Amino acid sequence: MHPQYPAHWEADVVLSDGGTAHVRPIRPDDADMLRSFYSRLSAESIYFRYFGPRPRLTDKDVVWFTNVDYDNRVALIATIGTEMVAVVRYDRVQPRDHAEVAFLVEDAHQGRGVAAVLMEHLRAAARERGIKTFIADVLPGNHRMMGLFRQAGYTAQSQFEDGVVRMTLDLSSTETALEVRLAREHRAEARSIARLLTPESVAVIGASREPGGIGQTVLRNLLAADFTGPVYPVHRHVRAVAGVRAHRSVSAIDGEVDLAVLAVPAEGVLELVEECAEKGVKGLVVVSSGFGETGPEGRARQEELVRIARAYGIRVVGPNCLGIANTDPAVRLNATLAATLPGRGRVGFFSQSGALGTALLQRVAQRGMGISTFVSAGNRADVSGNDLLQYWEEDPATDVILLYLESIGNPRKFTRLARRISRSKPIVVVKSRGVPGGHRAPVLALPDTALSSLFAQAGVIRVDDLVQLFDVAQLLAHQPLPAGPRVGVVGNSDALTLLAEEACAGAGLQPSAPVNLGARAGAAEFAEALRSVLPEVDAAVAIYMPPIPGDCREVAEALLEVARESGKPVLATFQGALGMPADLRVTDGPGDDSPQRGSIPSYPAPEEAVRALAHVVRYAQWRRQPPGTVPSVEGIDTAAAREIVAAALAGEGTAGQGADGEGAVGEEREIDATALLACYGIQVWPAHVAADAEEAVAAAERIGWPVVVKSADPEDASRAGTVRIGLTEPAGVRQAYADLAALLGPGTPLAVQRMAPQPSVPTVVGVTQDRYFGGVVTFGLGEVTARLLGDQAYRLAPLTAEDAAGLVRSVRAAPLLFGEYGYQAVAVEALEDLLVRVGLLADALPEVARMDLDQVLAGATGVAVLGARAVLRPVTALRPDVGPRRLS
Repeated sequence: MHPQYPAHWEADVVLSDGGTAHVRPIRPDDADMLRSFYSRLSAESIYFRYFGPRPRLTDKDVVWFTNVDYDNRVALIATIGTEMVAVVRYDRVQPRDHAEVAFLVEDAHQGRGVAAVLMEHLRAAARERGIKTFIADVLPGNHRMMGLFRQAGYTAQSQFEDGVVRMTLDLSSTETALEVRLAREHRAEARSIARLLTPESVAVIGASREPGGIGQTVLRNLLAADFTGPVYPVHRHVRAVAGVRAHRSVSAIDGEVDLAVLAVPAEGVLELVEECAEKGVKGLVVVSSGFGETGPEGRARQEELVRIARAYGIRVVGPNCLGIANTDPAVRLNATLAATLPGRGRVGFFSQSGALGTALLQRVAQRGMGISTFVSAGNRADVSGNDLLQYWEEDPATDVILLYLESIGNPRKFTRLARRISRSKPIVVVKSRGVPGGHRAPVLALPDTALSSLFAQAGVIRVDDLVQLFDVAQLLAHQPLPAGPRVGVVGNSDALTLLAEEACAGAGLQPSAPVNLGARAGAAEFAEALRSVLPEVDAAVAIYMPPIPGDCREVAEALLEVARESGKPVLATFQGALGMPADLRVTDGPGDDSPQRGSIPSYPAPEEAVRALAHVVRYAQWRRQPPGTVPSVEGIDTAAAREIVAAALAGEGTAGQGADGEGAVGEEREIDATALLACYGIQVWPAHVAADAEEAVAAAERIGWPVVVKSADPEDASRAGTVRIGLTEPAGVRQAYADLAALLGPGTPLAVQRMAPQPSVPTVVGVTQDRYFGGVVTFGLGEVTARLLGDQAYRLAPLTAEDAAGLVRSVRAAPLLFGEYGYQAVAVEALEDLLVRVGLLADALPEVARMDLDQVLAGATGVAVLGARAVLRPVTALRPDVGPRRLS
């Protein structure tokens, strides 16, 4: 029987030019594919690989190359369609942690990044098999291969001997190697989306003469937008659609086709995808329904659609989507079902909902806003929001990114990308709380409140609804960021200015005394008041609601002029208008009424204006903070921690479990986390379990007075009345033991512990391991009220110093830690150091499924961890962002 290889060694990948390929280990049945591949190689490629001519492979060669054991000998191939385009292999040598490595890439596919991505996957496979070093003998003239090794980011050495350059590559992970991998991923995914959004030709397959048909609607929208390239209707039985010559098939089109829109019944889509692949189509937009949203049969069809498309190097938007659009005058693409497309603007917009997409675009247009590009992903079978983030990061036409998300395919990657991109371009998100059935999306173990915390950590502005999405977007797109929370209010209505002031205070902003100009105030009064207010604030809200509507252009011009002079954000409630009123717009000039930077957004009510401003103020505050790095802390022994985890999962005695030992439930194993935390420099105060009152007294004598007596059951940690504190003599311990035994019932274990310094504030620190987000650190106060209200905050591990500081301050009860409401200020720095250490543990040990440090008492001089439990679980699958690049 032939050996099997791990399933995760197969992957779809994006190449450097935006196309896709499939990576997998070679198999014995690849013999004919290998022969065909070899026959297409140039003499130079063969010479560089074998150091001499080798015009063909013998049958013995083919058997040797295609039969590997996936341990000592591993070969990976890249395929596009039905053809092999590259192969990379290693053969283990002595010492056994070394292996010789060699590449072959078909000449027609050289320069597309195939070798680089194969190198990432081979390195990952080698590391799994215990190989630490690659050795490659390269001819001096093979500059491409030497460059590949040198640019991989790993430590490389070279030595010239006997006419050959021997290169030695240390496979240990380095920061440089990670940066190289992520940079390649970014460029490749951005280019794959650019190919979709900037096609030079479009075919609409399924464009019939039927009025109102899906295909004809897309075709007419393409024509109405004046797409700059040729548009080809495709229909088997008609000769023209909407006055444009139709073709019977894609293959019958004379010219090249970059983008194909499929508007045919779901049953016919797969056949058309293969036809498009043969034609050389680079991207597909599948507006057809009948896929994952319909049940198991539809999901299987959807998966096959993606498999075929990726195999041939094609990216897919959809299925069950609205389409894509690009307002660039050089493209003018409206390949959507929406007849109303907003004008040119600085906002990129991604929506997962196809049905909602038309309404969303109409709302954008009604507000007078513009967009740069728009993508409706529908079931998100392939192209996702992460892909669009990669594209918009580099797109000079996009300043603000809007996302309507129903699911997150790779959450950890999303937060990584968002954290980087938010430093230069704001990301505003509406995330629905449900996941439609058609989506290829993970089920997250975290509550929705955790998702909000992780968005905040990454600088993402999460809003509650679509109205807020556009409210915030128009402010970000057209006004500068505020430097702080101080807000001035100027208006001609006493009632409305007071409402604005109250809204500011309620949103955590700092309003100055509002300036009410009276109902008859005009342009001069508004200009003078705004000029006097703006130097003392960071942003201003102007309210213009004249009792008798009339010509308001002079007031609008005054607001625009003063706002431009100040360089500070100004927003308005201007005659109750919504969006970007024409009078408040800055445009490029005659013939172009698209709102430009400096335009003043208007909101129907001042509360809505303030709500949008509050979101932007918080974002600006996050952006002013340094990105931060994970601190280097002393007292960390990750190797010892891994040994404790491995021993516990193997059930070897009570390794790392503390005094009481534990049992296992299924694959999970619960342990006392004392020894595990000690490996990260965190000391848990010992608690001595006492069988009776006299044992409790003896324990108190040993550890020293004062002491506490409490339940030893972790489930009672948050239960009121289960702790007796400040005991200073034996009689008190005996009485406390008797009281708790009566309260909790016979058999409940009781423990004696040294009394922590008082006063102190109880807090709770935890770890949750989500398969898709990875390690997440939680923090909250241990007070009963805080627990009942779910007052917890979350951060993705590992934590920077800034993350730890933000985590402490994110809970609503945080003022109790800083000396407010009669509490004594605690050593917050010690608490932050504890959180950083827990974050390092959570990131390094994915086997720690859950961990609770309960309670952690924060006092004036430090913190005391009074108890800690952990649940361990074997890791059966890697997070999607771990390892080499792949399309998830």
